[in-house]
Amino acid sequence: MSCTVEERRRVRRAARAIQEEVPTESVDVLAPSASQYGEWTLDAVLRDTDGVPPEVLRELALAGLTLQPTLSQAEYQHVAATV
Repeated sequence: MSCTVEERRRVRRAARAIQEEVPTESVDVLAPSASQYGEWTLDAVLRDTDGVPPEVLRELALAGLTLQPTLSQAEYQHVAATV
């Protein structure tokens, strides 16, 4: 199995877990060609939270993803993580 297939699976698995764990506005999986980071990227917008919840950090860690710095807006928290 190629590295990019496994990376895509890890990001998708984390995206599904985050959607199940916390209230979200959106959760997207971006291919390297569509991501500003040039890697498989999980891009999520969380509702009703101040900062990144521990549940999200746990899922990112389990998937081996790296949290990228992002800005939050009002009641939404933007989360980006890469393989």
